Amino acid sequence: MAFSANRSNVSGGSPRSATVRLERASSLTSNTSPTHPRSKAIPSATSPGRRPSRNGRDDSGVSGRVRVAVRLRPRNSEELKSDDVADYIELMPELKRLKLRKNNWDFETFQFDEILNETASQKRVYEVVAKPVVESVLEGYNGTVMAYGQTGTGKTFTLGKLGEDDAADRGIMVRAMEDILANASAEQDSVSVSYLQLYLETVQDLLAPEKDNLTISEDPRTGDVSLPGATCVEVRHPKSFLELLEAGEANRIAANTKMNTESSRSHALLLVNVKKSVKAKQEKESTASNENGSSLQLSKSHSLMTIRKSKLLIVDLAGSERVDKSGSEGHLLEEAKFINLSLTALGKCINALAENSPHVPIRDSKLTRLLRDSFGGTARTSLVITIGPSSQHRAETMSTILFGQRAMKVENMVKLREEFDYKSLCRKLEADLDRLIAENERQNKLVLDTEEQLQKRAEEAELTIQQAERKAKVLLEESHAKKLKLQKENLDSIRRLQQECSLLEKELKENAVKLQSEKEAAVVEKEMQIQNERAKKQQEKEEYIEEYQHKLEELNKKFEAERAERESIERRLQEIEDCMEGQNKLELDDQENLNELAKKMEEESHSRERATRELGEWKLQGAFIASNEEIEEQCKQKEVLEKEVKDLKQQMLQLSYDTDETRKVLEKGPTRVSLGAESPMSLSKAHHMRETVNGQRATIAKLFEQVGLHKILSLLESEDVDVRVHAVKVVANLAAEESNQEKIVESGGIVSLLRLLDSSQDDIIRRVAAGAIANLAMTETNQELIMAQNGTRLLVRTANETDDPQTLRMVAGAIANLCGNEKLQARLREDGGIIALLGMARSRHPDVLAQIARGIANFAKCESRAARGQKREKSLLIEDGALPWIVENATNEISAVRRHIELALCHLAQHEVNAVDLIAAGALWELVRISKECSREDIRILATKNITSSSSFQSELKKL
Repeated sequence: MAFSANRSNVSGGSPRSATVRLERASSLTSNTSPTHPRSKAIPSATSPGRRPSRNGRDDSGVSGRVRVAVRLRPRNSEELKSDDVADYIELMPELKRLKLRKNNWDFETFQFDEILNETASQKRVYEVVAKPVVESVLEGYNGTVMAYGQTGTGKTFTLGKLGEDDAADRGIMVRAMEDILANASAEQDSVSVSYLQLYLETVQDLLAPEKDNLTISEDPRTGDVSLPGATCVEVRHPKSFLELLEAGEANRIAANTKMNTESSRSHALLLVNVKKSVKAKQEKESTASNENGSSLQLSKSHSLMTIRKSKLLIVDLAGSERVDKSGSEGHLLEEAKFINLSLTALGKCINALAENSPHVPIRDSKLTRLLRDSFGGTARTSLVITIGPSSQHRAETMSTILFGQRAMKVENMVKLREEFDYKSLCRKLEADLDRLIAENERQNKLVLDTEEQLQKRAEEAELTIQQAERKAKVLLEESHAKKLKLQKENLDSIRRLQQECSLLEKELKENAVKLQSEKEAAVVEKEMQIQNERAKKQQEKEEYIEEYQHKLEELNKKFEAERAERESIERRLQEIEDCMEGQNKLELDDQENLNELAKKMEEESHSRERATRELGEWKLQGAFIASNEEIEEQCKQKEVLEKEVKDLKQQMLQLSYDTDETRKVLEKGPTRVSLGAESPMSLSKAHHMRETVNGQRATIAKLFEQVGLHKILSLLESEDVDVRVHAVKVVANLAAEESNQEKIVESGGIVSLLRLLDSSQDDIIRRVAAGAIANLAMTETNQELIMAQNGTRLLVRTANETDDPQTLRMVAGAIANLCGNEKLQARLREDGGIIALLGMARSRHPDVLAQIARGIANFAKCESRAARGQKREKSLLIEDGALPWIVENATNEISAVRRHIELALCHLAQHEVNAVDLIAAGALWELVRISKECSREDIRILATKNITSSSSFQSELKKL
């Protein structure tokens, strides 16, 4: 959209330079949604066809879909007081989906580009809705940001909030202008603003109220829409823009209706014109065409100055309203008619564009004419639709959502327009020409001066050469005489050296004979010494071997004695065990004897280890030699064991990989929302997932049969971390099946898992081991076995040492299962189970909180069951400080947490001894709320019964 306006420059400006337009295709990529097919943008019936640019390039741009975001308004004071606000809207920001309740059991699901809940900040809304459009405008593309929705849903707050009281409340208009001014150069760029309103189908200037009926004109060549009479003010600082925005808002028409105390009665349009100067990228030499068609050769140093002109249009549409709800009458009714007519015309245009209709009714309203470039044009458009939380306006909410769905199907052809500033280039070239002429004159003068100096130096050089030749001739004669003299002296020196060499050779021969005789004598003496030393060492070695053979005989005798003693101890221990089997109660004396025998066996084991170490040392020192046959047999056994371990590792790795892949497939879930019956593709995917799970279980069963549970459990103690990780994953998968749990317990699986949880510091091992323990802790027998092995203390220690949410979820689930056994509650509390549950709330992860709430509900339920018909003391949960957390999370937004907490409060309130603490902590008012608002009827009945049957509760309520 192109607006040409009367410009009033606040800070002054220079006249426009002569320019030649150059248009080129955009390099932007469009953001398309995976759930909506891309539809081709259809220009209006009156829009001209695309024209080739003057330089021969095509005008066509890149397709870009309209992006749509949904924003939910928070509940107002009236909606908070009334009961008509139900959870008929469910937002899923992570999946970018919105569910709208059709009835008590059915939802309609819609997919959008962004989902913004009622807690979304203004900054977040700007970043996901408007910031990409603003960045495109700064790069030279037209952009549009528009708000659509029912009256009173926060459109003006989203776009035009000034943020005088709180800077965090600034709307899209203020934040977009701040980004534009921050990225614009004060010397080369310019930013101008026009602020308009469409009221009763007349375009009015909010910056000049006297201009109350502006005309809309269209360029027959380009099809751009403009408002010739609109005021256009140049802006350089955010403060001056805020002043203009305040002045425009003061002139905008608003009224008080039943739906909104400050209902906008007109459509507001903020137009920001951005003009940026950039240097065109060129290679060594480029060619540009002027208006006459001739070409200009530009060197790399003379790059063209490119001017990018872009426009940002921010549209605050007036809210659609129903007359029976808004109570409009008289002039307000007339305003409502024009608002609804213009919005209807806009909806028709969007429907035509979304359906690829050959005719788009663009001229049915001035609003659609002004937004011609935004839908089906060349601008990048972002739409935010606003909805309210009240179920009374479900029809308006559904209409708004369907409008956004249709808008997402509209495609725009985003284009970049650039203009070359040839006038500034001409001035630069003239300046360069003057500089080069002056430089050339200076160079010519410098050449003449240099030639004169070179002539003088050449004459001086000739004189110097002549003098040098004469000196060289004299020196040559002198050097020839010296050479003859030196040759004579050299011959005399050679004769003297020859005589000296003959004397030296004679002396060297005499010395060589003498040294040879001395060397032979030294060799004979050295051989005698070596033989003596060898004889001495051989004697010492024989004595050393004889001594160690004696020690070995003594050690063998000692082994035989210890073996005999051990056999006698084992026989005695077997007798004691036989006696124990025949008795129902172990006597104290037998226990002492058993302890004494255990000590002796331990001492015997230690002595055997010491003897083994001594044997190892003697073997290293050569005391005895192992036979070759024994060594070969041990090597063969070692190779067999290594092969078995290697095969088992490979099976474990493959099983772990298949388990991880299956978990990823199950967690990933469907990527599309089907509104009808299941498609063949979804059925095939479900069948494939079932086959994957069945294959996984078959693989586990096959490994279980081939390897055996004992070998799998033995790998939990492997020194290789990867082996332990894969082994514990296999055990956890086996523990998930009830048919395998009894076999795992009988094979000592609980003890192995607890030992692994105690010894390992790896987060993955601890997480998977805790999950396996949680699966096994589903029966009372296993729960008692876990408690007997100090399993609670290990789980508590793990919860205190880790901050990983998944590990905490597994640990909390295991403790929650233990809380469901009323026989173990005292021991569980002594081991710190309740305090550990409350401590894990630091994670704030929804799954962890749900497990904590489940554990507290199980504990309170068991306490209540155990106290029936008995005099009961204060709850252990209250004594351990769990009541404040329970009250705090009674209204938690997570349904699983809230449901368990409500049930726990009802069980605690069944006993009068807890009433005083419940009242002091504010739990009574939560019980009252539960009795009225809880979604489950049985919990509401239980809460009402507790309130009416407690004298303390009744007296507290009577005080009010």
